[in-house]
Amino acid sequence: MTDAITAETITISGHGDDQIEAYLARPLDPTPRGGVVVIHHMPGYDQATKEMVRKFAVNGYAALCPNLYSREAPGASPDDAAAFVRANGGVPDERLVGDVAGAAAHLRSLDGANGKIGVIGHCSGGRQTFLSACSLEVDAAVDCYGAFIVNEVPPAFPISMKPIIGLAPDLSCPLLGLFGEDDKNPAPDETAALSAELERLGKPHEFHTYPGAGHSFFAVDRPAYRVEAAVDGWQKIFTFFGTHLAA
Repeated sequence: MTDAITAETITISGHGDDQIEAYLARPLDPTPRGGVVVIHHMPGYDQATKEMVRKFAVNGYAALCPNLYSREAPGASPDDAAAFVRANGGVPDERLVGDVAGAAAHLRSLDGANGKIGVIGHCSGGRQTFLSACSLEVDAAVDCYGAFIVNEVPPAFPISMKPIIGLAPDLSCPLLGLFGEDDKNPAPDETAALSAELERLGKPHEFHTYPGAGHSFFAVDRPAYRVEAAVDGWQKIFTFFGTHLAA
């Protein structure tokens, strides 16, 4: 397999058949492959997220990141778009699920697709990954420090969302969770509560909590980056997707 890829900005059909911007990267090698929907973090549809999309392509997956802020702030910088969306309460859950469904459908339509879909997200995208995996039929999901799955949003937070642990009986696939021991949202007690509920329901999951890491430890462009946790986390992600997205 070669690591040659192609990457481009495209338009896909999202929730309600809205036409939204998305970033697609895929290998040039014709080997059948699974697809990965990358849900961007709350800071937005930025260069760091697009770099992750390309990383999946280099490793043999077709990967697609929908711009969840396309409707509110078309053409705006990631920072400005994120600020506008936060000020308006965040992305509605129903719309998010529709956008992820549209991204998954686009990936399945590509030449060489094997029909299997994984979903991954960081920060708010981690919560949205869990939401998507409980609302859609997918094959694997990776939650990277997604908060407010179990706990309520603190009053000071400028977003409007509710806990979604009640959706756990509908989890459609194995879940990998990667968390920081020093994180506050989600704190270790929240991830432990989620793990306990999934265990009670018999839902396959694998959670890892890294000492010395807080929120955003995967973010190479932020002071929170923790190289040991991030490198190990990427290894676990590719092992997990290699197991569940193979033809």
